[in-house]
Amino acid sequence: MPRGRYSLHDPHDHTPLGEEHFHCAPGPSGWRYVSQLTTPSGDHAGSVDLALDELGRPIRLELHAAGWQVRGAALDGVTWVRTDPFGVHATEGNVRAHAFAGSSPAFLVATSRLLRLTPQSPTTRVRLVAFTDPVLAPRTIDQSWALMNSEAHATDNGPLTVDEYQVSALDTGEQHTVHIAGDVVLAAPGIELESLESPPSTFPTP
Repeated sequence: MPRGRYSLHDPHDHTPLGEEHFHCAPGPSGWRYVSQLTTPSGDHAGSVDLALDELGRPIRLELHAAGWQVRGAALDGVTWVRTDPFGVHATEGNVRAHAFAGSSPAFLVATSRLLRLTPQSPTTRVRLVAFTDPVLAPRTIDQSWALMNSEAHATDNGPLTVDEYQVSALDTGEQHTVHIAGDVVLAAPGIELESLESPPSTFPTP
């Protein structure tokens, strides 16, 4: 069960946004990721709880941030309920999308599991519902993903395969690179892996 800490920062001006303390593990039904978010000063800022089925689809999502809460799952596309900090108003949403997205590294791992690309796969388009900070506002986005390289690196615990993805935002054309090993993001815009107490879990090859 990988357990560790990411530091989060603004990908444009590198302003520190806080840290994400996480643990994750594959299970009999898929994969689960749980984390706690803190501000740069160390105060609690929210949480992430994401569970995927064996095909990489989100079977449960629960987000908390700034008093807001989102609960969602893959149902007729993706469906969610967003509740305000006072618990007075709850709004439901549904979009014909493949999965969810957000600032947590969990969503990058989840999308890679859903697509299961190989270096020979064509560039693949995916529609996601992203919950944006700090109030978890939903926004539908379209991306394309391509697995550019998959390389094994020698470690004390045996070979570690690192996948390099090129992710493009289809509305702006902006491209960035994401490096993932198993169920851990090694590097991505706005994300740095600061510590990892145990090796990433490995998934079956597609």
